[in-house]
Amino acid sequence: MVAETMIVSGLSGRYAVALFELARDGESLDSVAADLQNLKSLMDESADLVRLIRSPVLTREEQGQAMDAVMVKAEFNDITRKFVGLVSKNRRLFSLGDMIDAFASLLAQHRGEISAEVTSARPLDDAQMAAISAGLAKAVGREVNVIASVDESLIGGLVVKVGSRMIDNSIRTKLQNLQLAMKGVG
Repeated sequence: MVAETMIVSGLSGRYAVALFELARDGESLDSVAADLQNLKSLMDESADLVRLIRSPVLTREEQGQAMDAVMVKAEFNDITRKFVGLVSKNRRLFSLGDMIDAFASLLAQHRGEISAEVTSARPLDDAQMAAISAGLAKAVGREVNVIASVDESLIGGLVVKVGSRMIDNSIRTKLQNLQLAMKGVG
């Protein structure tokens, strides 16, 4: 357990560790993880849900009841519902997204998985994704779960994040570095 708590810290880390231990002991890690990913997707898609979560105007009870209604509708696991209810009761919903991310990190470490975030200027096709996965697997020595995203402001190239390491090989960064170098010359 000590190794699991080392990768998360702060408020969100403490909550995530507690939820992870409950889900592990209840043999429902997969179910809770699926619920949390679903909740994260709902938060990404709904500005109203984000306002509900971050609202200082709503009371604990109002936030808790609204969140419970969302979770009942989505058919979430009891552990997930009780966890979010506790987070709401403690007025910590503002940190729910970070808690979900910390839980995902704990789960990946528990499963022996490594995740890499790959950001490109345009969507990558299957052949490119396979090549990136193979290259990353060779570099880190085990299978890597690649999470791809698109940021058109990169112009070209890739930004790859594996754990605490980041490789920025984007044209945007190269142009920024060239601009800084040119300012130093003049």
